[in-house]
Amino acid sequence: MLKILKYSFYDLIRSRWSYVYFLFYLLLGFVLLFLNNDVSKAVITLMNIIIVLVPLIGTIFGVMYYYNSKEFIELLLAQPIKRSSIFLGQYLGVAGSLTLSLVLGLGIPFVLYGLFKSDAIFDFSLLLVTGAFLTLIFTALSFNIALSNENKIKGFGYAVLLWLFMAVIYDGLFLMSLIIFKEYPLDTFSLVATMFNPIDLSRTLILLKLDISALLGYTGAVFKQFFGTDKGLFISIFMLVLWTVIPIWRLSYKAKRQDF
Repeated sequence: MLKILKYSFYDLIRSRWSYVYFLFYLLLGFVLLFLNNDVSKAVITLMNIIIVLVPLIGTIFGVMYYYNSKEFIELLLAQPIKRSSIFLGQYLGVAGSLTLSLVLGLGIPFVLYGLFKSDAIFDFSLLLVTGAFLTLIFTALSFNIALSNENKIKGFGYAVLLWLFMAVIYDGLFLMSLIIFKEYPLDTFSLVATMFNPIDLSRTLILLKLDISALLGYTGAVFKQFFGTDKGLFISIFMLVLWTVIPIWRLSYKAKRQDF
């Protein structure tokens, strides 16, 4: 698996799209710091971009890489190599290269600006951690979709639809349910519904750590009471880990039983 991981990782690192992805975040970091002149404000702006863009890039890269390397996968399947090692190696190679581009692209400008002397170092670290989790989660989900659909157009469409549902439609349904059932106690429902969407969970974690939960009104107070504690932070990280592990397990399970 390590050899396949290294091959996939170096293959993507040499790709021009990886450089574009890295340079985009590098330029974005320098521009935000130049305009805001404040690390905390730059982190808030970055959150709004990363929460939406990182899952989209992970989804598209995962689907495209799987379909483009399908012939190579079939060649590997003819060798005495475990199926799970082939697919997990490719997945980790793709997710690892995307995560590295994200961390280095945002980390370099903030470190040069004096991140280690700033009070926002924990907030920025949490931003990178959630960004890495979102990359791992949506890359795994996209691999699952591609593995389940031989048709490229259908697989790509399902992958984009998944991102659209998680990033936009889910929030709309969530808000509609809060409005419709506003006469009922919805504290527990709001917390559970947030955990069932990794994008919302990541956004909530970052907002609460930036101490701007007052802007969220009563819902912000409820979230602050839960997510603002060490127990809430632990449960949130655990849910993100669960969101990562389940798609990876399903990928390994599906690969062993897929008929190629």
